[in-house]
Amino acid sequence: MKKLMGMVFALMLTPLAWAADFQEGTHYQIVSSAPVNGAPTVTEYFSFYCPHCYNFAKTYVQPIKSGLGEGVKFEQAHVDFINRDGANSGAQLSRALAIAKVLKVEDTIEMALFGAIHDAKRKFATESAIKQLFIDNGVSGDDYDKAAKSFPVNAMVKKWKKDQVSSGIRGVPALIVNNKYQVEMSSIKSLDELHQLLNYLATKQ
Repeated sequence: MKKLMGMVFALMLTPLAWAADFQEGTHYQIVSSAPVNGAPTVTEYFSFYCPHCYNFAKTYVQPIKSGLGEGVKFEQAHVDFINRDGANSGAQLSRALAIAKVLKVEDTIEMALFGAIHDAKRKFATESAIKQLFIDNGVSGDDYDKAAKSFPVNAMVKKWKKDQVSSGIRGVPALIVNNKYQVEMSSIKSLDELHQLLNYLATKQ
């Protein structure tokens, strides 16, 4: 019984021990001097052109979501500084993700775009090519057109760009908590450690 109670006590102390070990400059960087406001949020910044982001989406996104503390939201934002199919293709894919979110088909479209780019080697240099992918995955052309011109899509893309610039993101995938703390991914040794760090930063002011 004494041994069992010792194990339980150790498990209870684990989150505090992890939190005490997390250091600015090693495990995370401060990317904004603004105070933390609103609901705690973990935002993944990614690009459809990034193969590491594709693997991250397939392997880690769902486990990360499931390990976040109660009340901590998970969001995604697309960066526009990777342009494989033309000077503006990164921005077009940002808009594609925003359209998918407005139409509530982001899970389907996200993996369809990743697969088309990295597995099928398709090009998305034009909006018509992006629209066709939506249609191929069950979205009507009229619904796509309405969403593409909508205020929510424009606002979402504008916010992603603003946050991308203000945070100074240069590589993806990147995880930023509460628009203030960027995780140093190279310092993380396990998914459990990542969960501990994300939940620690989510409550940090």
